[in-house]
Amino acid sequence: MASTKPDRKQMLGSWKIRDQYFSDVHMFTRVKTVAELRNLKQTYRALYYMKEKHSGQTRKAMKYSDAMLPYIIHPLMMACHALSMNLLDDELLAAILLHDVCEDCSVAAEDLPFSPEVRRIVDLVTKKDHPGLTKEEYTREYYQGISGDPRAMVVKILDRCNNVSTMALSFSDQKLNEYIQETEDHVMPLLKKLKQEEPEYHNAVFLIKYQLLSLLESLKVMLLEKYPEEEPLP
Repeated sequence: MASTKPDRKQMLGSWKIRDQYFSDVHMFTRVKTVAELRNLKQTYRALYYMKEKHSGQTRKAMKYSDAMLPYIIHPLMMACHALSMNLLDDELLAAILLHDVCEDCSVAAEDLPFSPEVRRIVDLVTKKDHPGLTKEEYTREYYQGISGDPRAMVVKILDRCNNVSTMALSFSDQKLNEYIQETEDHVMPLLKKLKQEEPEYHNAVFLIKYQLLSLLESLKVMLLEKYPEEEPLP
């Protein structure tokens, strides 16, 4: 019987592997326009603040691309994702745009020139040094802190959804395996908690859960097919 396995050269000749899904310029303009029309002052300021702080930083390249993408693509995609689900909370959107500033730009949360609530949300989702704690202990503590605040949960869930969507295939198989496990153990419970306790986020939870589960199950199948039962992950 002839093999039904697709020819690699044929696939690569017909597929376009995208290193960038959306234009950062267009996304910036979209968020800016909404902020102006809705008088979202924190969001408007956060756009320019995060653009300045992340200047020169790039996003991890995909496996089949050497493109160096501006880092702001990540928070901008998250903000546009939130807008597409009609999440128009000024402080939530500002926190989404700023969520990596403290972790990646050496800015303390208390020094962010934004409202106390924005600073608090950003602080909750910022990973910190954890002397005296194992990685597993700190991870539990980190997600426990996030789970006490609905808007911090939304930020973290959107962050994970965007990372799984755009970065998973740039990870090593071992990193991907760990990422899937952390998502299952800690991020999916945040979605469940939001659904049960925060009715205003029901529509967003459904859409994000659908996207996350679709991606996670596809990645699991990919790994399982790549590594037969007798072969461990490298």
